[in-house]
Amino acid sequence: MPLNTWGSLQVTRFAPSPTGFLHKGHAYSALIAYRAAEESGGRFLLRIEDIDVTRCRPEYTEAIFADLAWLGINWEPQEVLIQSEHMNDYQAALAKLDAMGLIYKCFCTRKEIAAEAARIGGAPHAGETIIYPGTCRNNPREAKAGENYSLRLDIEKALKITGEDLFWEDKELGQIKANPLRFGDVILARKDTPASYYLACTIDDARQGVTLVTRGEDLRDATDIQVLLQALLDLPTPLYYHHKLMADKEGKRLAKRSDSESIRSFKERGMTSKEFIAMLEQA
Repeated sequence: MPLNTWGSLQVTRFAPSPTGFLHKGHAYSALIAYRAAEESGGRFLLRIEDIDVTRCRPEYTEAIFADLAWLGINWEPQEVLIQSEHMNDYQAALAKLDAMGLIYKCFCTRKEIAAEAARIGGAPHAGETIIYPGTCRNNPREAKAGENYSLRLDIEKALKITGEDLFWEDKELGQIKANPLRFGDVILARKDTPASYYLACTIDDARQGVTLVTRGEDLRDATDIQVLLQALLDLPTPLYYHHKLMADKEGKRLAKRSDSESIRSFKERGMTSKEFIAMLEQA
């Protein structure tokens, strides 16, 4: 884990979703953020990203607290941010973007998006994500009663407001020019979900005064969209550090949905927190 190179008084955060028990990858990420705050004389904050009401469970939130305490990580209890308690803030941000003419309703299913992308020659190669072809942007309409929809950000129009010279600082890679156009018009919310990761994370990092975002390298690309949102909503851009991802014995990336071995399973087998942390440091 990186040491003593963070600068002074960094405000960091650990922001898990309570959709399962934390695994080694979460522990690694939490410890990096915690040590960066501790070594810089700053603050370490905790955020519970529980917007997905279909998968989040209170027992997983309690398990997060227990696992972090076992690791010796201290956070500011009075400053824990629970996303589900701040739905109005995400709605306010969407309303501001809508007033700028940047939000539109999208009624396309994944199957329809794939078919349209293939028709116009935009079908992805293996492992690539389908870029939304702008079907509903070009044919706007209102929702029918009971109809599901997503709220998308018109990236091209947004860049006409901010300009394309958007930059962010990666602790390892240096200054990076954001290229949000490569993602197409991303989803910022759905009819029954008040905010996507892009939007909620951007709002909450600013609200908590985070100056250093430490997270897995799989989220590096998301920064391009978040920097655009920061510019549109007049929010600060923190420093970013994207660390390596932890893998299992087969080299497969750890994930809750693939039932990766949890922190508590190591604890239940009798491993001490000191031994567990040493294992992470050697990985």
